[in-house]
Amino acid sequence: MLFWPWSRRTAKRPALQEPSETDITMMRRALALARSAVHTGEVPVGAVVFETATGRVIGEAFNRREGDHDPAAHAEFLAIRAASREMKEWRLVGCSLVVTLEPCVMCAGLIVNARVDRVLYGASDPKAGACESLYRVLDDRRLNHRPQVIGGVLAHESAELLRAFFRARRARTAR
Repeated sequence: MLFWPWSRRTAKRPALQEPSETDITMMRRALALARSAVHTGEVPVGAVVFETATGRVIGEAFNRREGDHDPAAHAEFLAIRAASREMKEWRLVGCSLVVTLEPCVMCAGLIVNARVDRVLYGASDPKAGACESLYRVLDDRRLNHRPQVIGGVLAHESAELLRAFFRARRARTAR
C-alpha cells in the first residue's frame, strides 16, 4: 500500500463550542435565504459562509437544483464556491459555514476539501445527513481536515420550514 508522507497523521477536531451571537445571526440569514428558495420552487435550504473572526459574509446561497437543472446546486455547495471566488482562494481557513439542513455526503466532502473551520447546521437529516445523522464524514479521522461541527442551531425553525414546504407540496400533488 502506498502511503503519502502525511498519511500517518490524523487531523485533530477542535473542541465543541456553543454557537455565538454571530453564529445565530448568520443562521437567521440562512433561514431568510431558505425562505427565498420556497418562492422559486426549491427545497428551502439556505447557507452562509463567513469569516469567523470578523463576521463578514463572503458567500451565501439557497438551493437551486430545480432552477439550474443541476444535482450539485445545493445551498452549501453554491455558498462555498461563492466564498472561494470572493476570497480568490480555495482554502477557506478561518471561515464558518452555517446551513439550515445537515449537509449531505457531497457537501461534506466539499467542506473537507475547502478546509472550512466550522460547520453549524439547523435541522438534522436522517435520510442523507453526513455530519452526524446517517454518516460522520466530518469526523472521519482518516481525512486530512476535520472541522468543528455544531448541530441543532435554530433547529426548530429550520425543520418547520422544511415540514411546511413538503406538506404544501404533498397537498398540491394530492389534488
